Amino acid sequence: MLGFALLVMGAALAAGLAGCGSALGCGIVGMAASGVVSEDPNKFGRLLLLQALPGTQGIYGLVALFMIINKFAGWGIEPAAVPVRTGLEFLGAALPIGLAGLVSGIYQGKVCAASCSLVAKRPNEVGKGLIFAVVVETYAVLGLLATLLLLQRITVG
Repeated sequence: MLGFALLVMGAALAAGLAGCGSALGCGIVGMAASGVVSEDPNKFGRLLLLQALPGTQGIYGLVALFMIINKFAGWGIEPAAVPVRTGLEFLGAALPIGLAGLVSGIYQGKVCAASCSLVAKRPNEVGKGLIFAVVVETYAVLGLLATLLLLQRITVG
């Protein structure tokens, strides 16, 4: 049963850590965007796009969670039959997206918050702010890719 508990912990960490990164990042941007919108409500649409961007890390974490659950379900074995080693492999495979999602979500939020200042002064430059944020996003995507590649190598037993 310990193997299954480790598998579930891995799935929970993938979704939970990446989700925390998204929540913190979106919150950081939301605070900055609210200040700009209080001065000029017409900038809401541009700023909403910046605020939504750090939310993708949470989505990547959920993708990893579903991949872990589906891989286990595809084996057709009882939870008690999951070896501890296999559970540890799942836990290890979940860490790249969990950690990358947490850190990149927070820092993407900071980049997007700075981009809110850019939009406040130069509304037509929102694209440049998005590009800065997408560079940070790259590392969340790489974390998800690492998790998916590691999951492919896990077998029962």
